[in-house]
Amino acid sequence: MTTTEQAPRSAHSHGRWEPALSVSRAKEYQKCPLQYRLHVVDGIREPATRATAAGTLVHSVLEHLYDVPAPIRTPEHATTLIAPHWERMLAKDPALLDLFDDSMTQEKWLEDVHGLVESYFRVEDPQRLQPVGREQRIDIVTDDGIRLRGFIDRIDRSPAGDLRVIDYKTGRAPSPRFVDEALFQMRFYALLLRGSDRLPARTQLLYLRSGRVLTLDPVPTDIDHCSAEVSHLWDQIEADATAGRFAPRKNPLCGWCRVQDRCPLFGGVTPELPEKGIENLLRTRVRTAA
Repeated sequence: MTTTEQAPRSAHSHGRWEPALSVSRAKEYQKCPLQYRLHVVDGIREPATRATAAGTLVHSVLEHLYDVPAPIRTPEHATTLIAPHWERMLAKDPALLDLFDDSMTQEKWLEDVHGLVESYFRVEDPQRLQPVGREQRIDIVTDDGIRLRGFIDRIDRSPAGDLRVIDYKTGRAPSPRFVDEALFQMRFYALLLRGSDRLPARTQLLYLRSGRVLTLDPVPTDIDHCSAEVSHLWDQIEADATAGRFAPRKNPLCGWCRVQDRCPLFGGVTPELPEKGIENLLRTRVRTAA
């Protein structure tokens, strides 16, 4: 980032990490309140998978691709970043090696990562771009006191000051039936930016595997609707927390759920609800003096 560029303002507080609602957790609650509770209230952390590790590695490479001057942002340079960034990930979490049965399996996985990084250049030309934000954390508090948080992969700003939000995806592009659900993330990010800087002119999901790009140009009424949807969703979460019951909900993703052993719908036993976790969750809504 040059000295004349300014990233959108982030309203996060320094020091203590305050609870906030993210877009991924909002979507998780919509699919299954119990799964949301086990992750957010109980604090269950799931181990990495090959898919999530690949996503983390590709995101890291594309973030740091923009560390160098525009003429150097080539596929050749990007692929040289893969090995050192993978080594950093392993240094931080050596258990990632357990994802692979042998060196050949890891090599094949790394080939797939190379393919994803190279495919990025068929979607965009990074030599023509100058982001003002990468892995940008943005926190806002809505008018009704709900703290929202997001980490945006990349934010571009045009000479006229218009913002563009970019989110990289290493998984499959959604079928037409689920496009609107995918764009909920972009509306959420537009809501964050409207609260911290200005409404972005364009938001895009870049699906690297297929080269597909989903674009949403948000308008104020669209984001007003998103804000109301998020507020209603938080009211539901708050009601569940107060009642002490987050109901399981069957959905098409149950087969991929990694906390199924704690779900009564599949013969699992749900642990006792942790009071401290509920107390922390309820701090997501900021209480202001009357």
